[in-house]
Amino acid sequence: MIDRVRGTLVDTTATSAVVEVGGVGLSLLASTSTLAALPPLGGEVQLLSYLAVREDALTLYGFGSQAERELFLLLLGVQSVGPKLALAVLSGGDAGQIGAAIATGDAARLQAVPGVGKRTAERIVVELREKIAPGLVAASHGSHGPSLGHVAASKDPRLQARQALEGLGFAPAELDAMLQGVAGDSVEELVAGALKKSRA
Repeated sequence: MIDRVRGTLVDTTATSAVVEVGGVGLSLLASTSTLAALPPLGGEVQLLSYLAVREDALTLYGFGSQAERELFLLLLGVQSVGPKLALAVLSGGDAGQIGAAIATGDAARLQAVPGVGKRTAERIVVELREKIAPGLVAASHGSHGPSLGHVAASKDPRLQARQALEGLGFAPAELDAMLQGVAGDSVEELVAGALKKSRA
């Protein structure tokens, strides 16, 4: 397996990036969030990768964070979800946002992705919900920090929910207000309640 690619960014399209490594240009398909975080052409870039092998093609996929690649691999384990559809799901937001949607059962968000029908969205939630929660960590482009499977050392669900929300990009100052008055015994219930309250 090609674990990562590091080199000079020489070209981008709406769906891919070309990285020159040792005089060879490698084309990597990537999510919109990963592509948006790339440096200008000519800059040095490092992407984690996954090589999809088929009888008629070898396709390289690139990821801006370990969390994004792990979520991609989890999505591949869902029936009827192939690499292209998994990448489309990741293009619906960063890995933390998509992971949170799955962990909180927000199938409607997944269904908004072109090519993902109601049945597929519900299947993704059912099959992956327990694999992602409760240690949700948002992807951080340009770094390869904690993975989606990271579980906080604390057993307190309210503290874990706070850490998950902070990982989604909410400022620490917002978290007390978001969680205040939210009922729930599990991390998933607390995160879902806080997100719902923030959208109200």
